[in-house]
Amino acid sequence: MTNCLFCKIAKGAIPAVKVAETETLLAFLDIIPQAPTHILIIPKKHIPNNLALDPVDKEMVGEVYLLANKIAKEKGIDATGFRLVTNNGPDAGQAVFHLHFHLLGGRPMGWPPG
Repeated sequence: MTNCLFCKIAKGAIPAVKVAETETLLAFLDIIPQAPTHILIIPKKHIPNNLALDPVDKEMVGEVYLLANKIAKEKGIDATGFRLVTNNGPDAGQAVFHLHFHLLGGRPMGWPPG
């Protein structure tokens, strides 16, 4: 998708502070962090949201969780806890319509969020 911010980041056309990368995923720092650790994990393939996931994407979704665990351990938030969340649609707060997961940690989190 040519106008997608996250597609441009995944292709390297827009800079981002990379935290981790695999063949199918990219993790980078959120530019407006909501916690001391706030990392976005995106598929390199353009997928607008959860509803657009296809059965062929199930391995990639599992990889998101494994990468989040790896990053949480590297950032030292695994012991105290972290949140992994994705927003689906404008009412849920999705601002960029490319599937992405927020890895948040480093502070106590209330419920419900924000």
